[in-house]
Amino acid sequence: MNAFANAFLLTYATLFPIINSVGNVPFFLSMTRGLSDHDRNTLARHVAINSFFLLLGSLLVGSHVLEFFGISLPVVRIGGGLVVTAFGWRMLNSGVSADSDATASVPKPKTLDTFYPFTMPLTVGPGAISVAIALGSQRPAFSDLVHLAVLGTAAVMGLVAISATIYLCYRFAEATVTRLGAGGMSVVVRLSAFLLVCIGIQIIWTGWTGLMALPR
Repeated sequence: MNAFANAFLLTYATLFPIINSVGNVPFFLSMTRGLSDHDRNTLARHVAINSFFLLLGSLLVGSHVLEFFGISLPVVRIGGGLVVTAFGWRMLNSGVSADSDATASVPKPKTLDTFYPFTMPLTVGPGAISVAIALGSQRPAFSDLVHLAVLGTAAVMGLVAISATIYLCYRFAEATVTRLGAGGMSVVVRLSAFLLVCIGIQIIWTGWTGLMALPR
């Protein structure tokens, strides 16, 4: 039971700050202006489902794909960190706020594609994918099937919890923004973008440290 709880908490606590679905609320809302509540709720559900399967695929087969192409995990972290940092920097300087005029600089999709950009990179970016791959690479040997089944089930449940968090944050995005107001939302957007830049730099540093530790 302790192993199950630890694996569940590790999966959720590791992915939660990187996905940052709470901080993504203003971005999601500004990109879905003009949609009805029903359409936005449907979009939130689809994004949550897409995020679950994207993270699950990264968790289960991500490390094998990297081995097939000869790509090390530190390199993925550095690449993912660069993308996350660039995305956060662009948002930090885009002047996003709750006002419709200020959100004109935020890129809006021409069609309602639930995968891009809502699922990736807005919700599940390269940073989250690299973390999911790292979590999957720490699984025990296949000889210990019982332990593997317990940890695997706990990790999947952690992904379910993350997906539920994404859905709830996006589902009630408008209510959250309304309560915060224009000024509060501007602060949240700026702070979230800054944190995203910091997270990206931290991912780059972690990848660089791991890359330097590899045998030459």
